[in-house]
Amino acid sequence: MPGPACDRLGETAKRHSVWLAVGANERSGGTLYNSLLVHGPDGVLRRHHRKLMPTNHERLVWGMGDGSSLHTVDAGFGNVGGLICWEMNMPLARFALYQDGLEILLAPTADDSDAWHDSMRHIAREARAYVLTSVVFQRASSHPDGVPLACGDDLMSRGGTAILGPDGTYLAGPLWEEPGIVTAVLDPARLDEERQRFDPAGHYHRPDVFRLSVGP
Repeated sequence: MPGPACDRLGETAKRHSVWLAVGANERSGGTLYNSLLVHGPDGVLRRHHRKLMPTNHERLVWGMGDGSSLHTVDAGFGNVGGLICWEMNMPLARFALYQDGLEILLAPTADDSDAWHDSMRHIAREARAYVLTSVVFQRASSHPDGVPLACGDDLMSRGGTAILGPDGTYLAGPLWEEPGIVTAVLDPARLDEERQRFDPAGHYHRPDVFRLSVGP
């Protein structure tokens, strides 16, 4: 990345004049990375984030990313940042985005548990930001014949995609056990309303006491 597959995603974003965030298995040299790509409506790759820490058995497959992408992108309608799956459980990774002006947080994941949504509600309130969590919905019957699967049931992942407001309430979803699209209108004024009392990187931050340094 960038490369031909990445270029095709950019062409799609440009053709439809949309911001497009897509997860990718990225190969660089002999290493695979779990990556999040964000293209702008002009087709340009605006953010390329490699997951910092593959979780548990994922370390057998994917390499570790770095801190160069722990920043937000000004999308015109808000500052957009994102972390991949259980990176969302890393407080300092989250705060790196907060202090860069985060307003909309992308949280793609394969975690279809109720506990994941407990975390999303907390993080939306902690960040005082909108959270868009896209959760895998997957059936065994959707795989090609001959693909070995360690699953006895057809439903492998039940989804749970949702959009949350800066007070931690659901604006759309969660969408369980069926494919679909969730949409919501995000009002920038709500960010200011919620941050009047608590702004994690503003008046409720103590930079004289705490400092976060993000390495490359």
